[in-house]
Amino acid sequence: MMLLVLSALLLLFCNLDVWYFLRGALVFVEAWFLPRIEDILAEQSIDGMVLPHDLDYLGHMNNSRYLRECDFARFNHYMRNGVFMASRKLGAKMVVGASTIRYRRSLAFREAFQIRTKVLGWDDKAFYLEQRFVSKRDGFVSAVMLCRQNVVGSSPESIMEFTYKKQIECPQFPEELKHWISFISASSQALRAESGLEDKNK
Repeated sequence: MMLLVLSALLLLFCNLDVWYFLRGALVFVEAWFLPRIEDILAEQSIDGMVLPHDLDYLGHMNNSRYLRECDFARFNHYMRNGVFMASRKLGAKMVVGASTIRYRRSLAFREAFQIRTKVLGWDDKAFYLEQRFVSKRDGFVSAVMLCRQNVVGSSPESIMEFTYKKQIECPQFPEELKHWISFISASSQALRAESGLEDKNK
């Protein structure tokens, strides 16, 4: 019987990213018991540390782990400001439509850090967020990511009105965010044009 259980667990861990789902459940429970954040624009932070399974061949936190940690930080952010539960009640889904990360300095093994997440603004289709990895050793911003979180089945305005029971004015976008959004739009237009050419050539 024990051998059967161990075999089942091995098969599960080989075919499913079990730790990802366990970590997501832990983030959900932790955020549930933390105080609610009433300001959609308030910066929130979570703590982390570079562990053995985060490392690449050079002994640094590997690139993909930054994106994974950002996922959990955004989930925590949306849980605490009420956006996640509001989107669920409205039948909406929130998916990453674009992200760009810039690495400034490697995070080393056992280095403690904070991920600081804040909403920079929104439009009729998506929230735009900035996430920073800040070393707790010296406060250096080791990496910074911009993320477009698309809202499917609703809109950011509807979610915030449902959450806060009032309309909230979107702040002015920072210049770097405007440039990034322009890049995303140009990329989408180029891909649509490319797809159109491919369809004509078939």
